[in-house]
Amino acid sequence: MTRRLRRDGDADWPVALRGVTESVVATLGPNDQWNFAALGLHAPEDDGEPVTATTWGNTRTRRNFHRQGGGVVQFTQDPREFVAAAVTIHERTEPVLEGADAWVDVEAEQVDTGEDGGTRWERWEFAPVEHAVVREYVPTINRGFAAVVDATVAVSRLDVPAFDTDELLRRLDYFAETVEKCGGSAEREAFETLTEVSEWREYRDA
Repeated sequence: MTRRLRRDGDADWPVALRGVTESVVATLGPNDQWNFAALGLHAPEDDGEPVTATTWGNTRTRRNFHRQGGGVVQFTQDPREFVAAAVTIHERTEPVLEGADAWVDVEAEQVDTGEDGGTRWERWEFAPVEHAVVREYVPTINRGFAAVVDATVAVSRLDVPAFDTDELLRRLDYFAETVEKCGGSAEREAFETLTEVSEWREYRDA
C-alpha cells in the first residue's frame, strides 16, 4: 500500500486557517493501517510561509511522518471522530473519515526539534499535494463541541509533570458541565468516550 492519494497538481489548502486550527491527521503505519490523531495546525503569519504542526513524544504520528513523509489532514465537525483520534488508538484501512468535510494530502518535513518539560517535540512544515472539499455548510457555534475539543487537550496533560493536575481536573469538571448543558447527543457521546478512555475522574482518588 502506498501513502499517496491520487495527485492532481492542486497544491493548496481546502480551508482558510487562522491561529491554531484543530484537525485530524491520518498517517500510514507499518501494519498498512491508517492511524488517526488530533493535530493542531499553526497558520503562517506571512503569506507564502508553510503551515506547521508540532508532535509531542514518540507518537505513531511522529514515527509515520518520518517513515512515510506525510499524511492526510482532514477537518471534521463530528466530536466523536475527533475524540477517537485524540484519545484512542484509532486505525482504519482508508485515510479519510466519513465525517470529514474536507481533506488535504500533505508532505511533512521536520524543521526543528527540542525538549520541553521532559518531553521531546518535533516541528513539521507541511506542503499540500492534493485536496478535496467533501461538503460545505453554514458554520454554527456550539459550546459543547468546543468543550469537547478543549477537554482532549486537558486529558493529554494529566500525566505531564509540568502541568498542575488539580487545575486540569477543575477544567474537566467545567467542560463536562458545558457539554451536558450545551452539547447535543454527539457531544455527550464523545465526552463519555473521553471520560472512559482517560479515566480522568479517577485521578482524584490516585
